[in-house]
Amino acid sequence: MERWVGRVALVTGASVGIGAAITRALVKHGMKVVGCARNVQQIESIRDELKAEKGQLIPIKCDLTKEEEILAMFKQIQKDLGGVDVCINNAGLSHCAPLLSGSTADWKNMLDVNVLGLCICTREAFQQMQKNKVDDGHIILINSMSGHRVIPNAAGHFYSATKFAVSGILEGIRNELQELNSHIRVTAISPGMAKTEFEIRNMKSKEEGERIYAEYKSVSPGLVATEFQQRMHKSPEIGKKICSHFKCLEAEDLADAVIYALSAPAHVQVHDILMRPTEQKS
Repeated sequence: MERWVGRVALVTGASVGIGAAITRALVKHGMKVVGCARNVQQIESIRDELKAEKGQLIPIKCDLTKEEEILAMFKQIQKDLGGVDVCINNAGLSHCAPLLSGSTADWKNMLDVNVLGLCICTREAFQQMQKNKVDDGHIILINSMSGHRVIPNAAGHFYSATKFAVSGILEGIRNELQELNSHIRVTAISPGMAKTEFEIRNMKSKEEGERIYAEYKSVSPGLVATEFQQRMHKSPEIGKKICSHFKCLEAEDLADAVIYALSAPAHVQVHDILMRPTEQKS
C-alpha cells in the first residue's frame, strides 16, 4: 500500500457498515479519503475518530440518486485534492419489492443507487484520472453474491437483478479499459452474508421474516447483513436472528479484500473476489 500513501480515494456510502470500514482502513494506510453519503454527520464523526492516523478523511454530502450532486462532488475533488486515484463504489440499497408485486418507486430507487449511481461515479472517476494522466488508478465495485446466483426469496429478486447488472458492468469496464490500452484496473468484491447494518431491515412482516429465517437455517442464502437485512426484513429482530445463525463476514473482512486488491502488483488485476462465510451454503 506504500504507493497509495498521500493519494486520493473516493468511497461512496462511507457513513456506516462496509463503507465506513473501508474508509477507516484506507485512512490508516495513509490515503486521503473522500467519504460521501447523504448522512454526512456520521462521516464527520469517523473523521474525528481518525485524526491521529497518517491519512485524512474528507466528508462530502452527496445523494447518489442526483447526478448533479455527483458531478459537483467530483468537481470539488478536482479543485481541492487534484483529482481521484481510487474510486470505491460501495453505496447500495435494497427494498422489499418482489418482481410480481413490488413498488415501481422502490425498483427505481434501487436502480438509481445500485446501477446508475455506480456507473456515473465510475465514468466521472475514469475521466478525471484520464484528464490528470493517472494511468495506475483503481476502480472497485462492491457487488454481492446476489449478483452471481438468485435465491428463492421474492423480497430480494429485484435487488439481485441490480447486482447481476453490476457483474455485467464489471466486464464492460474491463473491456473498455483494454480497448483504450489503459492500465487503470477494475475489481469487484462480492460478499455473502456480512454482519453490518445493511441486512437487518427488509421483509414485509414478522411472519415472512420467520419463514425466511427457517430457509436460512437450511440453505443459508448470501445476503449482506447490514442495513439491507433490516430494510428487507422490516424487523431488526429477524435480521439479527438470521445473522446470528452462524459466523457472518464482518465489514472489516471486506475492507481487507479492498486492501488486498489495491496492494496487488501493477501487472496483476484482481478481477472478482467472491466471499462467503465458511458455513454459508448458497
